[in-house]
Amino acid sequence: MPGERLSVRGTREVGRFPGAPPPVRVELTIQKEEEKKKEGGCRQWFRKTCLCCCKRQNSDSYDITDKVEFFKPPAPVPEPTKPKPENGEAQEMEAKKLSVSSVDLLSSKTGQNRQEHHTDLYQGDELIIRRGQTFQIEMELDRPFNADDDHLHLELKTGPLPLVSKGTHVIIPLVDDLEDERWEAKIVERNGNKIKLSVNSPATAVIGLYGLTVTTSTSKGEVPTIHDPKKNITLLFNPWCEEDAVFLDNEEEVKEYVLNDTGRIYYGTEKQIGARTWNFGQFNEGILEACLFILEKSDMPPSGRGDPVNVVRVISAMINAQDDFGVLVGNWSGDYSDGVPPSAWSSSVEILRKYHSSDGTPVSYGQCWVFSGITTTVLRCLGIPARSVTNFQSAHDTDVSLTTDVYFDENMELIRHLNSDSVWNFHVWNDCWMARADLPPGYGGWQAVDSTPQETSQGTFRCGPASINAIRSGQVYLKNDTPFVFAEVNSDKIFWQRNLDGTFSQIGSEKKAVGHCISTKAVGSDKRADITHLYKHKEGSDEERIAVETASRYGSKPEVYGAAKAEDVSVEVKMEGEGPRMGADAHLSIVVKNLSSQPRRTTLHSQVAVMYYTGVLKGTIRKEQTPVDLLPNEEKTIEWMLPYQQYQNQLVDQAALMLTLCGRVNETQQVLAHQTTFRLRTPNINITPSAEACVGKEMSAKITFINPLPRTLEGVIFRVEGLGLQEGHEVVVGDVAGHSTVTLTEHFIPTLPGSRKLVASLDCKQLTQVHGVADIVVLEQ
Repeated sequence: MPGERLSVRGTREVGRFPGAPPPVRVELTIQKEEEKKKEGGCRQWFRKTCLCCCKRQNSDSYDITDKVEFFKPPAPVPEPTKPKPENGEAQEMEAKKLSVSSVDLLSSKTGQNRQEHHTDLYQGDELIIRRGQTFQIEMELDRPFNADDDHLHLELKTGPLPLVSKGTHVIIPLVDDLEDERWEAKIVERNGNKIKLSVNSPATAVIGLYGLTVTTSTSKGEVPTIHDPKKNITLLFNPWCEEDAVFLDNEEEVKEYVLNDTGRIYYGTEKQIGARTWNFGQFNEGILEACLFILEKSDMPPSGRGDPVNVVRVISAMINAQDDFGVLVGNWSGDYSDGVPPSAWSSSVEILRKYHSSDGTPVSYGQCWVFSGITTTVLRCLGIPARSVTNFQSAHDTDVSLTTDVYFDENMELIRHLNSDSVWNFHVWNDCWMARADLPPGYGGWQAVDSTPQETSQGTFRCGPASINAIRSGQVYLKNDTPFVFAEVNSDKIFWQRNLDGTFSQIGSEKKAVGHCISTKAVGSDKRADITHLYKHKEGSDEERIAVETASRYGSKPEVYGAAKAEDVSVEVKMEGEGPRMGADAHLSIVVKNLSSQPRRTTLHSQVAVMYYTGVLKGTIRKEQTPVDLLPNEEKTIEWMLPYQQYQNQLVDQAALMLTLCGRVNETQQVLAHQTTFRLRTPNINITPSAEACVGKEMSAKITFINPLPRTLEGVIFRVEGLGLQEGHEVVVGDVAGHSTVTLTEHFIPTLPGSRKLVASLDCKQLTQVHGVADIVVLEQ
C-alpha cells in the first residue's frame, strides 16, 4: 500500500557504525495482482514456434513457464560410449572452474574498515577489526561470479589447533541477507571479475589473530579450489557494539578508556598526592603483536578468548612474572642493580617490546604503578575499557579475615611474626569495564583487577576481575577475589592482645583506617577524579557499616562483629498486578514484618538505579531513608514511588530498574538487605484482522498503537511481517505526539494455509520493546 517501505538491509551490511553509507531502501507499493489473460491452445503453440511474429502486447504478463521452455535446449542424443575429450575441450571445461586471483582486505588505516572499527590509530596496514561489526573485503576472480552455479565461502582459523566446535575455526557462508550474532558474508558489489563482500561477526567471537582462506567451487561437483592470500585478520573486543560484553555507551568515556594512549598515575600519601604522566602507547608499533603474544604465552586455550572475564584474569596473571614467566619482575628490595629501577619507567611501550622481542623473558623491575600501567595498555589495546586506579592507605589482608589485624603481647609489645597484615601508603591497580553474565544482575560495569603479585588466587598470583558494586555492598562471596579488594578499601583495623592463656582478646578497632582518596585520571582532562564513592559508601554511614559487617561474615574471623541477637524482622518488595507501566509513576510496596513479641526499630536505606539487560548499572537516580517503627508482631507496608519525571531521561533498552534496600535493627543489630529488579511495562500493539482469511484472497488487518508517554516519540518506524501472509517490511510513521494514537491498515494476500501469525514491532529511540501479534487461521481456497 502507498507509504509502506521495504527494508533491503540496515547499515550493518556496509558497517553498522557512524561513517558507513546509508542503508538502501526501496519504496514498495502493494497492489492487487491482475489476472492473466487467457489465450487459445493454437495461439500458444504458434507463439512458442515463432516468438518474433507473435509478441505479447503487455510484457509484464509473460507466462514464465512458456518463456523457460522456449529457451530450453533440446536434450542431447545419448552416445553408446563417451569419447575422451580432446585437449581443447579439457581446457574449456577447466576454464569453467571458479578460482580467486587476489584478495584485498581493504586494510588501509585511512580506509572504511579501519575508520569504522576505530582501529585507524594502530600502526601498520594489517586488517584490524572489532567483533560484532561488519567489515568489507574485495576479491578478484578468474571470471565473473555466477550466483546460480558458483559457491564461495571464507574460512578463518586461530590458535594451534583450530576447531569449529570451539569457535577457533570459522566457516563463513555467503547469504542473501546478513543477520546479527553470526559469522556470514554477502556480496554487496559486482564489477566484472571483482566482487565486494560485507562480512559479519558475532559479538561473542574469539579475539586474536586469524589466518584467512577462500574456498570456491561450482555446482558441477569438481574439487573445490582453496586460495590462501597469506593475509591475517586481527579481531578485537568492541566497546562500541551493544551486544559485546565490554560495551560502554558513553562516547567520551570510550575515548578516554580505550583510545587515549597517555594518562596519569597517582602516588604519595592522601595528604600529599603526587601524579606522574604515563605513556600507555597501546597503538605504538609492535604493541598489538606483543599483547597477542602474551595471550599465546598463557595457558588459556584460544577458545576462551571470547569471554572478557577470562581474558582479564589471564592478563592479571601474565603481567607479573611471579609464577608464569610473565612480563615484569616485581622488586621491593631497593636493589635494582641488575635491571631498571621501577621509578625509572614512564611508559609501557619499552617493557612490552622488550618482553616480546626476547621471546618472553621477564623484564626487570616493576612495582605496583608499573604493573598497573602495563595492564591498562594491554586491556585498551585488546579493546577492553580500562583505567589505572590508586588507593591511598591501602590494606593488604593476608589471612582472608577481611580485617587489618594488629597483635600485641601481654605487655602491649607488637608480636612481629603475627603482624603480617599491612597498610600501604598507596597501591595502584586497575578498573576494567564489562558485563558479568556469570554474576547476578547489578554486578556488571567497573571491575577491579590487580596484576601486582601480592596473594595467590586459585594457585596463581593474580586478582580479579572483582565487581566494584559487590565490593561496595560487601557481597564478598561473589567471584573473583572480591574479599581481597574489599579489605584493601574498607576493612577495619582491629587491635588484639594476647591473654595469659595464649588466646587473644579484641581490645579496640579503627573504622576509618583504610581506603582513602581512591583516584583515577578524569575523563577528557588531566585532573584527578576521586572515585571512592564507587568502592564504598560514605565512611561511617549505616550503609558502609552494614557492608563491612556483611563482608566479615564470609571472612576467617566472623566473630569480630558478633552475631545478631535475633533475626526476627523481614523485608520484601511487592508489585501490584503486572507491575509499573512506562510513562507513569512507578509504585511498589515494601513490606516489613516484626515476627517477635518485642518492638523493633530500623531505618531503611533505599536506592534505585537504571540497569542494562546485561546486569550493568547505568547509575543511581534516587536515594532516600525511611525510619520504620514496628510494634510486636506488626506488619507494616511502606508505599514506595518513583515519579516519571525522575526516570524519563535515564532509561535504556529494556527499561529495567533495580531497587536496593538495606538497614539494621536497633535492638538486635540484625542486618536487613534486599534487592528487586523490575521492568517498566511497555504497551502492546493491537492487531485486528479482517473477517475470514483465505489463500489467494486479499484481506486486511488494523494495527493500533497508543503512545503511553507524555512526550513526542521521534522517528517512529513500524516493522510488520507474517510468514505465509506477507513479506516483512517497514512503515515509516514519523513523530507521534504524547498520548496520541496511531492506526495503520495492512492489506495482504495469504499464500499458505493453516495457523499463521502477523507480527508488528515499533522502533524509536524513546521507546523500545513494543510489539504485538495476531493469530490468523488461513483457509484453503
